[in-house]
Amino acid sequence: MHNPQISVVIRCYNEAQHIGRLLRGILQQSIQDVEIIVVDSGSTDETVAIASQFLIKLIAIQPKEFSFGRALNLGCQAATGEFIVIASAHVYPLYQDWLKNLLSPFKDPTIALTYGKQRGNETTKYSEKQIFATWFPESSTGVTRQEYPFCNNANAAIRRSLWQKLPYDETLTGLEDLDWAKRVMAAGYSITYVPVAEIVHVHDETPLRIYNRYRREAIALKQIYPQEQFNLWDFLRLFITNVLSDYYHAFQDGILVQEISNIFTFRLMQFWGTYRGYAHRAPISKQLRQTFYYPRSLLKRQSTSPEEPRKTIDYAS
Repeated sequence: MHNPQISVVIRCYNEAQHIGRLLRGILQQSIQDVEIIVVDSGSTDETVAIASQFLIKLIAIQPKEFSFGRALNLGCQAATGEFIVIASAHVYPLYQDWLKNLLSPFKDPTIALTYGKQRGNETTKYSEKQIFATWFPESSTGVTRQEYPFCNNANAAIRRSLWQKLPYDETLTGLEDLDWAKRVMAAGYSITYVPVAEIVHVHDETPLRIYNRYRREAIALKQIYPQEQFNLWDFLRLFITNVLSDYYHAFQDGILVQEISNIFTFRLMQFWGTYRGYAHRAPISKQLRQTFYYPRSLLKRQSTSPEEPRKTIDYAS
């Protein structure tokens, strides 16, 4: 392939259930000149066979050599596009202008990274839907430069020229996206959130996997911010406030009875994993702490203004 403008890097491990849908969604984008790079870390299911049915570059990494940063660095190293779009294998876009919207802010040369909205599907835990709603609000006025380095590599884009100067940290157990954003912001660049660049993020995790995810992310966060702390009081306070907030929203949605146990379990695993993963002492910004840990506002949801019709992606055919 000649040098495309966009390279999409997809990290995967045993994603046979999802990766085909993502690849089909990429092929239906309004931007067609796209290079696709799949970084597989030892899948034992049909992931590689399914991905190989598409025009991709396949990179294999041994599980013992895997870290999130290393897999990304290998994918970015193989990329030839000016911009690198990073997507988890278990996401899929809803609209044909996903890539176009995600890349639009790069018209400003000071923008280093963009990230888009995420929503769940029918298998997503109710509490995780609340997290998505907090992390990725419905609207954002224009291209706003964040004052804190929150982002998410399940649905993000970066400048390859900046990655060449600042590769991802391969020692982190997670949050390599936040670390990279923190470093590029320190270098004078900006990051921005693009709500119209929407994907569905499919998580159907057991309680143990939820616990492990938040534990490893807490370990990474303490490495990025070595002096941050999360004590037993933080665990109790945030667990209780988030459970009560979720119960409130579930009651408003008319599904409290069927979700009451799931909410309790998810939030327990989330914050117990966070508590067990922490041991450090460094302040992080108030905005970042609010984004990571605090529940959604109990204010009445605002209605959104009508949008122009957008071309949806047909996954049924």
